[in-house]
Amino acid sequence: MQSEPSRGRPDHNISMWGAPGSGKTTLLAALFIALTRRSDDWKIVGSDPASSDYLIERTNALSRGKVFPEASMALERYHWTLIGPAPQKTGLWGRKAKPGPPARIGLGMFDAPGGLFGTGRRPAGGVGAPDGAGDPRRQELLDSLEQSRGIVFLFDPIREFTFGDAFDHMHAPLARLAERMLASGEFTDGKLPHHIAVCVTKFDDPRVLETAEKRRLLTVDLDDPYRLPRVASEDARELFHELCQVSASGNADMVLNALDQYFHPDRIRFFATSSIGFYVDRRTKRFDWDDFQNMVPGEADEDSRIRGQLHPINVVEPMLWLGQRLAAIRPSTEIS
Repeated sequence: MQSEPSRGRPDHNISMWGAPGSGKTTLLAALFIALTRRSDDWKIVGSDPASSDYLIERTNALSRGKVFPEASMALERYHWTLIGPAPQKTGLWGRKAKPGPPARIGLGMFDAPGGLFGTGRRPAGGVGAPDGAGDPRRQELLDSLEQSRGIVFLFDPIREFTFGDAFDHMHAPLARLAERMLASGEFTDGKLPHHIAVCVTKFDDPRVLETAEKRRLLTVDLDDPYRLPRVASEDARELFHELCQVSASGNADMVLNALDQYFHPDRIRFFATSSIGFYVDRRTKRFDWDDFQNMVPGEADEDSRIRGQLHPINVVEPMLWLGQRLAAIRPSTEIS
């Protein structure tokens, strides 16, 4: 990401990290819709034809086709620019000065199949390199993590309840990333230099929403005409911790511990995220506790469909927070 206009590639990249099915591809596809539903004039523009094609195709699939995008099967790179409103400047005697250029944040997104984040165990007998260690895709993935300074880490509480493998898909790349950063002299204070946005996905699932309600973590944005429930960022960590308690393997608590051990506390931020949001009846235009599910499950995951309009929750916010931190935006142009 970068704060100044540029015709080249972004100076900073964001890498996406998470287990298979955690929602990486869907979150990417929901970005355009989420920005369009905001009222603060932020927009996303493709920096190359492939990135623009991605926006067009995936947005149409979600908004009109009501289908979830297929999971990533190969390494994918996208380059966009987030363009926002021009910061207001104050001149002499408190008068408003002529607005400056629009705020710009370069966004280089690297997405990878969730399977690449496996444990990397060694073959039977303990001889040879860990499984997949020589896979050029895994090496490219680690290169991306090493070169990026922003990470979007997706934690899927529904998958964790079923499979309990979030830690399995975290600790191997984390250990290898730390190894690389130590070798390059960027692990001198015992912490990685990255900023990490931890997204607790599928907030729209009844089990996740009800957990947040029972813990009294829900709030409502008074500016939201639909009165959709949300979890404030300062409370999202508690939701993450609570959801870790239902891990099928009992290992999810180590995900939170690893985050605290490897990243600076002021460089970690939690978000309760939903790429599709809650169902809103077109007549009432309000959230209804008796009818809020926006996903219609199928016999298989790929058969699931989206019921109504999309109202993404905390899809844009992790990107803008990372942009603010990475670009070291001045207070007058900070992103909220």
